[in-house]
Amino acid sequence: MPLTCRGRVRGQEPSRGDVDDALGKFSLTLIDSLDTLVVLNKTKEFEDAVRKVLRDVNLDNDVVVSVFETNIRVLGGLLGGHSLAIMLKEKGEYMQWYNDELLQMAKQLGYKLLPAFNTTSGLPYPRINLKFGIRKPEARTGTETDTCTACAGTLILEFAALSRFTGATIFEEYARKALDFLWEKRQRSSNLVGVTINIHTGDWVRKDSGVGAGIDSYYEYLLKAYVLLGDDSFLERFNTHYDAIMRYISQPPLLLDVHIHKPMLNARTWMDALLAFFPGLQVLKGDIRPAIETHEMLYQVIKKHNFLPEAFTTDFRVHWAQHPLRPEFAESTYFLYKATGDPYYLEVGKTLIENLNKYARVPCGFAAMKDVRTGSHEDRMDSFFLAEMFKYLYLLFADKEDIIFDIEDYIFTTEAHLLPLWLSTTNQSISKKNITSEYTELDDSNFDWTCPNTQILFPNDPLYAQSIREPLKNVVDKSCPRGIIRVEESFRSGAKPPLRARDFMATNPEHLEILKKMGVSLIHLKDGRVQLVQHAIQAASSIDAEDGLRFMQEMIELSSQQQKEQQLPPRAVQIVSHPFFGRVVLTAGPAQFGLDLSKHKETRGFVASSKPYNGCSELTNPEAVMGKIALIQRGQCMFAEKARNIQNAGAIGGIVIDDNEGSSSDTAPLFQMAGDGKDTDDIKIPMLFLFSKEGSIILDAIREYEEVEVLLSDKAKDRDPEMENEEQSSPENDSQNQSDEQVSSSSQEVDLVDQESSEESSLNSHPESLSPADTDNVASISPSEQTSDPTENHETTNLNGECTDLDNQLQEQSETEEDSNPNVSWGKKVQPIDSILADWNEDIEAFEMMEKDEL
Repeated sequence: MPLTCRGRVRGQEPSRGDVDDALGKFSLTLIDSLDTLVVLNKTKEFEDAVRKVLRDVNLDNDVVVSVFETNIRVLGGLLGGHSLAIMLKEKGEYMQWYNDELLQMAKQLGYKLLPAFNTTSGLPYPRINLKFGIRKPEARTGTETDTCTACAGTLILEFAALSRFTGATIFEEYARKALDFLWEKRQRSSNLVGVTINIHTGDWVRKDSGVGAGIDSYYEYLLKAYVLLGDDSFLERFNTHYDAIMRYISQPPLLLDVHIHKPMLNARTWMDALLAFFPGLQVLKGDIRPAIETHEMLYQVIKKHNFLPEAFTTDFRVHWAQHPLRPEFAESTYFLYKATGDPYYLEVGKTLIENLNKYARVPCGFAAMKDVRTGSHEDRMDSFFLAEMFKYLYLLFADKEDIIFDIEDYIFTTEAHLLPLWLSTTNQSISKKNITSEYTELDDSNFDWTCPNTQILFPNDPLYAQSIREPLKNVVDKSCPRGIIRVEESFRSGAKPPLRARDFMATNPEHLEILKKMGVSLIHLKDGRVQLVQHAIQAASSIDAEDGLRFMQEMIELSSQQQKEQQLPPRAVQIVSHPFFGRVVLTAGPAQFGLDLSKHKETRGFVASSKPYNGCSELTNPEAVMGKIALIQRGQCMFAEKARNIQNAGAIGGIVIDDNEGSSSDTAPLFQMAGDGKDTDDIKIPMLFLFSKEGSIILDAIREYEEVEVLLSDKAKDRDPEMENEEQSSPENDSQNQSDEQVSSSSQEVDLVDQESSEESSLNSHPESLSPADTDNVASISPSEQTSDPTENHETTNLNGECTDLDNQLQEQSETEEDSNPNVSWGKKVQPIDSILADWNEDIEAFEMMEKDEL
């Protein structure tokens, strides 16, 4: 926890949900970074770290952990540490005392994970209790029915290595059985696999398919299992899948998810950051051109936002704004440099390092980015940052003599742990050939390059990579979603729909009759909202259907205008005084009153606590807050009243700190402070809100350093002292932009919300969830403001037609969220109804194939 400068212990910090399943009270970061120390030539530190692991780490804890994460991070970390420990011992200088202790720990952990495989399919349960296993009452797990494809298919390297090191074949047998089952369950016509699968029945639960989250390392481990184990069947499976990926998912330079039953149909209009590993895997396969193309596209996104957002749209706008310091792009950069020898990739690596030092480095490590648009931090540094990011960046710049062993004698696991290639000829008690169904004969000249090649693939053409990159140099900057033409302008020859959205009343019988004629029906929802659904084929005529389509367009525009008025983007509180110097950036909630930081220069000043601390009466210490930014506690009165009291005392700004102890922007949605229902034009100072955890960072700094200076702004400012006085360009706000999607395959949803005066209001509204498989136009009308949900990702539709930047729009979401609702950006021409119906009918045929699972 690099902001609060302590380790994260399971159960001692507020739960973050599934992400905490990686923590098992087994010194995760220490184990995960063991072999990194050897790569960085820190052999003495490695020896000390191994002694600490042997002395302090206990694997018999009553904790429920992720089988997948524990395998790749802990089992892989122990095996990687063992691999390099025996290498150092053979060299004769270090680790002379070592006697396979790490391997014995790995074996102990392997046996603790085996009960997870006790299913009829052979696919493992997603979680297991380290002490009590599965399905015992005290285990508190074993009731799950689903797991992700990567979770079940990313075991073979670690489990096979454990078997080869120890001679205990059971581990490799179980991992192979899981891989065999996934292969048998692939969709036979497309040769693709879904994201999640039922571990008991083998039915696909989520039938979208890509190369990112949920599937990624399954493909990686098929190819690497062939490299490590020499089993041709793994190569044949990988080639079969790879042919399908390049046929359906690869849309250079994009990699877009599709439906496994209808692979020509895209399943979503955004990509997640985990797919950044795929160019590196393509290098290992030898397919360089698409690797260069996708990598260059990702680099352009990074140059726009400093880091790769967790998810971004096909027109390269932020979809999910966090960045937990993921290493996949650095991994692909390293492999591309190895393949091409092009110094361009050294420049890419330099950019990554500079951005990490400039924007993520904090006094106690490197902090994940809460929002790449504001530069705010999250109190989180995952173990993979040291296990992978440090390793790949060091290797990218290292000369051969900088590494004390030959890196080509090892293969990287998905967590970048090193396993020796000589394992392929050790303890081969497993049948060489897997028993699976026939493979498809593929005509692909790329397969000639399949054998891993550690030499430069294009030694005679150093400009090869540059020639592929050049057309993609401006792919991000030039991409702009088409704006929405105003609805009135789209009506040719003065034609108007018989009912305008702004006049519509859900209680008017005449209006309902008109809607029915246009093919629009109403559904009353349990929460009081009314949902509008348009079925063009139910309209009285094609003209009425077009009127209904225009009515829905108007409804979208009307709703979007309301949402623009209600939502404010997040703000940033940046600690700029010694010893922070701008390195710590806290996510802050905005206020609907006071100075608007997006329109005015940021406010900078020292902080001081107000008395009374709640700020609900005239301050008794006006001299202390005069000319400073006042700290006040939430509660006991309205936010506007607090602001007036500190403004009257001479404060130049205010920070309200949540009185709910333990609250954090890591686990709760941000909200904006509302006024008191009165005129708040008299409040001239900026006001921001911090949750308890973020507020305590400032309070702790005051206790330790007394004088603490902060910057209140709409976005974190450059920390370079030479840049501090430069004019900061105001961020463009295209937070309302949406992907330009065709009407034929879109779901349109509109929430009309009446703003109510309250002390606080959430930044997120709560749209009714729709499946991307829906083919109807949908609008929801709400009589009152909906409760926010931090797991919902709410986006609105751009109406001004301008190509702008997403810097100011906050989108709350969870890492486990499936498909968000694809709202529509309408082009400048309305499609003819015959074309719309033809497109819809085509997609309906596809959806009928998936009716049981998708609709």
